[in-house]
Amino acid sequence: MKRALITGATSGIGMQMALYLHRNGWELVLSGRNEKVLRRMADKFGRNTKYIALDLADRDAPEKLYQFCQGMQIDFLINNAGFGVFGEFTETSLETELELLDVNVRAVHILTKLFLRDFVKRDRGIILNVASSAGFLSGPLLSSYYASKNYVVRLTTAIREELRRKGSNVQIGALCPGPVDTNFNNRAGVTFSAKPITPRYAAIYGIEGSFEGKGLMIPTLGMKLAVIASKFVPEEIAVRFVYELQKRKEIS
Repeated sequence: MKRALITGATSGIGMQMALYLHRNGWELVLSGRNEKVLRRMADKFGRNTKYIALDLADRDAPEKLYQFCQGMQIDFLINNAGFGVFGEFTETSLETELELLDVNVRAVHILTKLFLRDFVKRDRGIILNVASSAGFLSGPLLSSYYASKNYVVRLTTAIREELRRKGSNVQIGALCPGPVDTNFNNRAGVTFSAKPITPRYAAIYGIEGSFEGKGLMIPTLGMKLAVIASKFVPEEIAVRFVYELQKRKEIS
């Protein structure tokens, strides 16, 4: 029986990933901040489901999660937890932004390194880092979030090349969706400026892409074309366009 660890499993893409993997016979280790939801999910999925409630913004949380998984062979790590902060950089809360960096960057970095070492020793395993199409751009008004997802994309692609050159059977990839209909916008304090995809669609796309060994997974043709087009537009033009796009999300 194969086992997956999912962070940010209590809502949105993470919850849909848990549902999809459970239906396909995977045992699960779930983490998130909401212990009540985690308990309900574990009760629904059965006694082979383990969970731990923690906030990855806490400095010791990534290591605590890794230690919790010792003795349970993890075959699939999904770094899904993350959030955004909307507003001009001079106006947004420094404390909240540091929490964002702890969750979106530091926790992803630590968990990827710790589990990757185990996977490389066994010469098998999959890591899926949930990034964003924001990871290919600069993002005025969501500057910290965009920067954090750029880190995740670049870290993932660099590790992927290292593994390829070693002939490793370990797989790593990044899911990079555009807007997804989750609680992300509510927490960030914005509204949708474009039609979002469903969390279930994003979840299945990322999981199936991981099973196929894909590196960068960008759901929908429109978002693929937008990412490709951004590579041919001067940075100063692209960043102005993104500003106007994000400004439309602002809740008045």
